[in-house]
Amino acid sequence: MIDGVIFDVDGTLLDTMPVWHDAGARFLATLGIQAEPGLGDLLFEETVETGAQYLIDHYGLSMSIPEIARGIDEQVEQFYFREADFKPGARELLQQMYDVGIHLTVATSTHRRCIEAAFDRLGIRGLFEGIFTCSEVGATKNNPAIFYAAEDCMQTQPEYTWVFEDGLYAIRTAEAAGFRTVGVYDPVSEKDREEIIRTADFYYESLADFDLLCSGDDEEAVAGVSMSGVPCIGAKDAAGTGVCAEAGRRSENES
Repeated sequence: MIDGVIFDVDGTLLDTMPVWHDAGARFLATLGIQAEPGLGDLLFEETVETGAQYLIDHYGLSMSIPEIARGIDEQVEQFYFREADFKPGARELLQQMYDVGIHLTVATSTHRRCIEAAFDRLGIRGLFEGIFTCSEVGATKNNPAIFYAAEDCMQTQPEYTWVFEDGLYAIRTAEAAGFRTVGVYDPVSEKDREEIIRTADFYYESLADFDLLCSGDDEEAVAGVSMSGVPCIGAKDAAGTGVCAEAGRRSENES
């Protein structure tokens, strides 16, 4: 059964990982400074504070760490407000799931204001029953609290709730908590691709390859995950088997 789906945003629904990777270079550009090649790789796994210190040390910036952090945040925010777009197949899949009554929520490490601005601009905010952020929940995705919060909002059970993620650590957390998991390829997670395939229940190179098969009428819609095609790798289910689910029926006052 698929009663509900919890979607990650960055690298799963929206093609936003590049801005996080390039935020330091974008910030330097506002100061008229050309970033060194590979700066994004150097800063990507740093904290905001240590990344800001690197920029001070290597570019001679006469700014405080909080000032640099705010400048970088502004670059990221502007991207969500003006540029962030769907990854292939994301819009269509969301609409298909919503139309058959599957409950949808978001679990994200990004600030709410950025997600809501992007969703409003792209016209999909109304598809979700809740948006949950790590900062508001008070824990990273190394802790299942954010997934439990989303599940509670949808009033579903973990075994009937699917988590779509591009990050290995979040997939591991969701798996350990009893959720079904779908790994989604993103270039930033390339180094973890093989481990994501081994860990997740299913893996897709693109959401455009995810087939939601529906039958029945409005009273009893049935959603199934197509296991056909090379792009979909069923890590734990036998090849060629279907995973069928009775979609959670959303009442009119929940829409």
